[in-house]
Amino acid sequence: MGNLTDTVKTLLIANILFFVGTLYLGDYAYQLFALWFPENPNFGIWQIITHMFMHGDQSHIFFNMFALFMFGSVLERSIGQSKFIYIYISAGLGAAGLQVLFSYIGYYGALQILTDSGVALDQIPTMISSTLKTGEFPYYINDSNVEAARSLVSNFRTPMVGASGAIFGVLAAFVLIYPNMPLYFIFVPIPIKAKYLIGGYFLINLYSAVTGSTILGPSNTAYWAHIGGAVVGFLVMWYWKRNSFNQNRWN
Repeated sequence: MGNLTDTVKTLLIANILFFVGTLYLGDYAYQLFALWFPENPNFGIWQIITHMFMHGDQSHIFFNMFALFMFGSVLERSIGQSKFIYIYISAGLGAAGLQVLFSYIGYYGALQILTDSGVALDQIPTMISSTLKTGEFPYYINDSNVEAARSLVSNFRTPMVGASGAIFGVLAAFVLIYPNMPLYFIFVPIPIKAKYLIGGYFLINLYSAVTGSTILGPSNTAYWAHIGGAVVGFLVMWYWKRNSFNQNRWN
């Protein structure tokens, strides 16, 4: 780890320690530190930070930490420690904010469909509780509104975990500084410029976020979090590059 910058090294260690902790604490760790939908009783304000250090499984943390390892130190050496930390945290917060926004849109859109179909508003908490316990919807959820009920429960019960939003912010900032740096994609033995490889990856995630169709990664990926993190990282770095640094530094 000698080539790693101090911040990247600290982030790697912190994420690994959190992940090891979840192996011992199990569901309690996710209940406490994952980012829950704000209407869920598990929600806590500290989760907007702690969720960035939580991961779902070994592959989830591996790919996030691999990206941080590959791009983080290069970016930190270019912009400095304080600005790197700012991008990392602000991208993580932007990711959480956009994902929660779309969770609210999904939740209240589904709620409107249910109430329009005749489900009483005071039946919703009972429906959620019953469905989470039994895995089945109550009798008043019929074929015409079962998809809305499924969407509502999914938004309510599914927590957000992972450093992906912050990592996407790092990747977006990296592209603005080193757009033409040749990168190698796994199993493809030809160099691809960073702006094409990372830009293409962003577009794949944007497609999945808009359509709900998964191309890369598991089906429960928080694609809007990836988009939010990338947009924040891009905008922050774009502003700094345009206004805060000597232009010659970016050549």
